[in-house]
Amino acid sequence: MLARRLATLALLASPACHPRAHASQSEAAPAPSATSLSSSAVPVPAPISSSAPSAASSTSAPAPIPTVTTDWCLPGLTALAEDVCYVLPPLPADRPRRLLVYLHGIVPPIPDSPQQNKVEMVVLHACTRAGVAALVPRGRRGFGPAGARDWWAWPTSASAAPSLVARWVEAKRALEAIAGAPFERTYLAGSSSGAYALTALADRGDVPSPAFPVDGFAAISGGAVGAGATDRFARGSPRPFYVGYGTHDETTTAGVRALVGALEAAHWPVRAAPHPLGHGTNEVYLDEAFAFFDSEDVDGGW
Repeated sequence: MLARRLATLALLASPACHPRAHASQSEAAPAPSATSLSSSAVPVPAPISSSAPSAASSTSAPAPIPTVTTDWCLPGLTALAEDVCYVLPPLPADRPRRLLVYLHGIVPPIPDSPQQNKVEMVVLHACTRAGVAALVPRGRRGFGPAGARDWWAWPTSASAAPSLVARWVEAKRALEAIAGAPFERTYLAGSSSGAYALTALADRGDVPSPAFPVDGFAAISGGAVGAGATDRFARGSPRPFYVGYGTHDETTTAGVRALVGALEAAHWPVRAAPHPLGHGTNEVYLDEAFAFFDSEDVDGGW
């Protein structure tokens, strides 16, 4: 059953099976602010139910794939829960088992929007090519920028961090149960709103944590750090940090430069990657991020 589903996912991942994957290179939405927002008024989805093993457990028989009805997961991705999709391509035997948790940019609360289509297809195609599993959790409503306040987005406040990370931990364990083994590397990436959220988490030291170890970060079309970020990064555990951005996207330039500067000053492995693109995600960013993580994994011993 699992082998048949993996073969189906690999077929669906090809551009020929997904004509919508050729959407424009920039997301048709404004970049979110890096301002921290309270999450107290936003309901948090119920925990994912799973009898998944812990990350330290050995390989076991794959768990059944859950049957979930949701409009969050487009064809080619599988629903793990109403608010979480996953991609599980064949994982290369000669590399560590790798998992990407990808935080989307702002997405309107309607089925199959261009923004949702773009981010999910980028993750599907890039992860299938690289042999990396992926989780695409949905953000929360009420945190979008002006004009899109009620769209799905990501909070950046410290108060929201514990529930966000706990959700990703549950999803990771559930996917490990389906895969039949734990993941040896976990990467956290995000674009636009997702990039601001992950850089806020990394800046404060909310991730990596014992419950959610992160072996590499990728901030795409966004990112910001606060005063004193260099000192905070210097006290943390350095991880490879990929920063991809479009040279035609002036809205994120200042934040990206500040992020790269703070990481370099704190002696974290950093790759800043400008591309002649606008705002939003693109497969080239994830392709480069995976290659960067792999090189650091070998050369830096991460």
